[in-house]
Amino acid sequence: MSQFFESLMLICFGISWPLSIMKSWKSRTSKGKSAIFLVFILIGYVSGIIAKIISGNVTYVVFFYALNFVLVATDLVLYFRNDRLDKMR
Repeated sequence: MSQFFESLMLICFGISWPLSIMKSWKSRTSKGKSAIFLVFILIGYVSGIIAKIISGNVTYVVFFYALNFVLVATDLVLYFRNDRLDKMR
């Protein structure tokens, strides 16, 4: 049951990332974003995956950690692209 709620938490967090990615893609600016914030979130997801591995409790929940990690990493890449575009303007 705890895995269900952990998955639900990750799904709820994960819903916001595609929206953030779309906003980053369309706006073409890094204003209003923080690379440090995104890096800390990535560290959090990696820590969650490592905790699952260390505890020997690797289940389907790891998929949601990994998916969220990929989404946040995508947003971070777009941040750096947009930051470069901001500097070019």
